This record gives sequence, structure tokens and C-alpha cells, in this order.
Amino acid sequence: MKSSFVRDVLERLRRGEISVEEALEELRDFPFLDLEHTKLDTLRELRKGIPEIIYGEGKSLEELLEILRPLRARGEDVLVTRVRREIGEVLKTDLKEGVYDSIARCFYLKEDFSIKGKGTVLVVSAGTSDRSVAEEAYVTSVFLGNQTERLYDVGIAGIHRLTAHKDLLKKARVIICVAGMEGALPSIIAGVVSVPVLGVPTSCGYGASFSGLAALLTMLNSCSTLAVFNIDNGFGAAYFATLINRL
Repeated sequence: MKSSFVRDVLERLRRGEISVEEALEELRDFPFLDLEHTKLDTLRELRKGIPEIIYGEGKSLEELLEILRPLRARGEDVLVTRVRREIGEVLKTDLKEGVYDSIARCFYLKEDFSIKGKGTVLVVSAGTSDRSVAEEAYVTSVFLGNQTERLYDVGIAGIHRLTAHKDLLKKARVIICVAGMEGALPSIIAGVVSVPVLGVPTSCGYGASFSGLAALLTMLNSCSTLAVFNIDNGFGAAYFATLINRL
């Protein structure tokens, strides 16, 4: 639940527009909203500055609608990750102000896209096949109020594609680097910039990549010093980049 919602309830109570009982009724869902199948953490934005974000994989359309409707009734911004196309299209029809990004597999509702971060978050992908994970990071970063830029398909098979964008790398405050196959690109970038680099291995690659395990181990063993997130976890990297960018 947004802190502005709480302030609005308390302000109306102070002005005598609602009774104590009415205020308590509006705030009854603290500290969480119990939907039986889901318990929404309504205080997370007050604690963290970032609202609870819904992981859509494994949730039915009905469950997602039961989650999203009360949040929107309160004027909440909403981001749902890992949403299948067929579900995303229905959500977009039911909640008409919402946006579904089929590449990022994200559905979101947001009105205020003002910048809260202090610098630029740069999302870099090694190859086009890493784009879905990179776009999940990009959409999440924009949703969370960061000035965010993309630099895609600059993997080490043609390193000149990366070095042609040195100025873009240098102006970023945080870099999210998404790579599959052997996962070497984050190490290279971390070796030439002075800002945090967050490596995200992807499940892209032939058999010996072991669905991203090879890239994960490469990043964990990097001598360039970078933070490493789980395989295909673009959301987690963007969330952590947001915490850094707000410091």
C-alpha cells in the first residue's frame, strides 16, 4: 500500500471527513491483504520504498485479477513479471490502462514515471537471444523510476560492437549485463568501468551451457569483481540496481 494512501486517510481523519471507524476500515488490510491464495504485503513500500511486485508464473488468470483489482482500487502502481502472452492479453483487456510487454513478459499499470534514481541504469545484452531477460530488467528499471538505457547485441564474438559505445558505458551509474553461452561479457565490462556491474546469466546456449549454469559459473568466478544474479533473473538485477541508484 502506498504511503500516500495512508497519508490521505490520516489527513481526511484529521479534517473530520471520516470517522475513526471509517479510517480503521480503510486501513484494515494492514499489514497484509489476505486473498487466501495470496497475502499481499501492503507495507512493503513504506519499509523499502519499492512496492511488492507480483511474480506471475504459476498464477492463474483469476488469481492475478483478484490480486490486481484491489491494488488498482487503491491507486497502486502494479508490476507483474513472468506473464504468459495469453494471460497478458486478457489482463490488458480487463484493466485497460495496463500495458503488456510480450518480450519482457511483464504487465504493468503506472501513471507517474518520474525519475527517482540519481543516475542512469544501463542494460547491456550479449546477444539478441538474451533480449527477453534484458527487457525484463529494462521494464522493471523504468517502472521503479530509473533513467534507463539499452545497449543490446554487443557480445564478445564481435567485441568492437561494445568498444564503439565506451561513452555510454562510462556515463552509467549502474550496469546490468545479461549474457548466455559462456557468460564472459560482464567480466569484460566490469574490468573497464568504475561503477557496479550486475551480471545476469541466461539459459541461452547449446548443450554444454547447461541451461545457463556455465554462464553463472563464469560470472561467479570472475576476477573483475561483479555482483551475480540467478539465471534469467532480470527482475532481481533491476531491483538491486534501483537500490544502488537511489543511494
